[in-house]
Amino acid sequence: MEQVLIGREKEQIILKEALLSNQAELVSIIGRRRVGKTFLIQSVYQDRIVFEMTGIQHAPRQEQLQNFAIQLNKHAKSAVPLPSPKNWLNAFFLLSEYLESRLSTQKIVVFLDELPWMATRKSGFIRGLSWFWNSWAVKKNIVVVICGSAASWMIQKVVRDKGGLHNRITKRINLEALNLAETEQFLKTQSPNIDHYQILQIYMAMGGIPHYLKEVKAGKSAIQNIDEICFSNTGLLHDEFSLLYPALFDNPEEHLKVVRALATSRQGLTRKVIVKKTNLPDGGGTTKIIEELVHSGFVTPYYSFGKKKREMCYRLTDEYTLFYLKFMEKNRAEGAGTWKRLSQTQSWKSWSGYAFENIGLKHIRQLKKALEIGGVYSEASVYAHQGTDEFSGFQIDLLIDRNDHVINLFEIKFYNQNYIITKAYTEELRLKIASFKAATQTKKQVFLNLLTTFPLVENTYATSLVDQAFTMEVLFE
Repeated sequence: MEQVLIGREKEQIILKEALLSNQAELVSIIGRRRVGKTFLIQSVYQDRIVFEMTGIQHAPRQEQLQNFAIQLNKHAKSAVPLPSPKNWLNAFFLLSEYLESRLSTQKIVVFLDELPWMATRKSGFIRGLSWFWNSWAVKKNIVVVICGSAASWMIQKVVRDKGGLHNRITKRINLEALNLAETEQFLKTQSPNIDHYQILQIYMAMGGIPHYLKEVKAGKSAIQNIDEICFSNTGLLHDEFSLLYPALFDNPEEHLKVVRALATSRQGLTRKVIVKKTNLPDGGGTTKIIEELVHSGFVTPYYSFGKKKREMCYRLTDEYTLFYLKFMEKNRAEGAGTWKRLSQTQSWKSWSGYAFENIGLKHIRQLKKALEIGGVYSEASVYAHQGTDEFSGFQIDLLIDRNDHVINLFEIKFYNQNYIITKAYTEELRLKIASFKAATQTKKQVFLNLLTTFPLVENTYATSLVDQAFTMEVLFE
C-alpha cells in the first residue's frame, strides 16, 4: 500500500510558503532518524525537485563526492558522464551550472539529505555549500532544503554557523514524532479497525515514529504486533537500538551512559545527579551531551514545581528507548512469543503506568483543551517530595499551574478496564493533596483530575474527591 502523508500541517505550510515567496529560500529540517523528514520533502515538493542527494554514513570525502557525481549524472541525464569532482567547491560549481538549465518561472528545489554525513571532518563541505548559496543560489528562483538527523550537529554547524552560512537559513522545521491523533490517522490507513487502547499500547512501545508504525499489521492485536516488530528475529526494531544512537552521534557511548542513567528514574534527574551516576566529567562536554539528547528528542527538560531554574530535571521520554532498556535488551534473544509472556507480568503493569505518564506529559495541549483553559497562561510540571519528618514522600504525576489562581493536579492511571477509586486510594489522595498544599505553601485553588485509559466508575469516593476525570480519548483530540 502506498504511504500517504499524515499530519504535518504546519510543516507543509512552511514548505509551500517557501515555494510561493519572491526570494530564494534556504530551508533547514531537523528530526531524529526515521521520523519522516525525507518523506515529507518528497511528498510536498514531488516534481519540483531537480537535484537530490543523500549522504552516505561513515563514508570518506571521496566516496561522498563520487556519490554526488552519480546523482548529478542521474538528474542531468548527461550523454557523457561527469567525473567525480575534486572537492566540494568544484562539486557545487558543477551543480550551479546544471541548475542554470533548469531555472524557470516556477521555483525549483534542491534537496540535500543527511548533511552531517556529507560534511565529514576537514571535508570542506560547509565552505562549498556556503559558496553555492552566497554566490549563486541566493539570487535565483530556488528552494534549497538541507536536512539531517543529527539535530545538534545541524544546529551548531548550520543554523548557528559563524561563517558563510551565518543567518542564511530562511525557514526552519524541527520535525517531531507524530502525536496520538496523527498516529491514529497513520495506523487507520493500514489497520482500519484498530481502537484507541491498541494504539496507545503500540505508542508506548515505539512512539509516533512513522517508519516504525508502518510495520503494524491489520487484524493483529497490539501485543501481537509488538511481539513481531520488536522480538521476532526479523522484526524491524529487533536491532534498531544498536543503529539509532550511532546514526545521530559520532561518539554515542557517553550519550548512552546518560540515557541509561535517566532510564533508572521515573522523576528524572538533575545535571548534578547525571554526572554522579555516569561518572562523566562535570564540564561543558557533559552539558553538550545532554543538550544533544534534548535536541534529538530523546530527553525532555522540565522544572519541578516551585524549584529554582538551576534545578532543571531531565527525563527520558523516547518511547522506544525506554521500552528497549526495560524489556528488549535482556529478552530479545528469546524470539517470537516473548512479548505475549512479558505483557502479562507485574513488571509490565508497573512500567505501563510510567509510560502513560510520559504520554500525558507529551500531550499537554490536549489536556488543556479538555480542561477548557486554552486561553489561560499556564505551565506544566511534575512534583516529587522526598519526604521529611513533617511529610511522607509523595509524587504528583503532572500539574498545571494556571494564571487564574488554580493548580490542576493529575493522577495518571493505565488500566485495562474501567477504573475504580477505593476507600484506601481516596485516603491516599486526600493525604497527597494536603501534603502538597502544606509543602508548597500554595495559596491557589487546587483541583484533582484523573487521566485513565477507560472511564472512572462513579461512586461516593470518586464524586467526593475528583473534580474532573478524563479518559485516554482526550489525548486523541
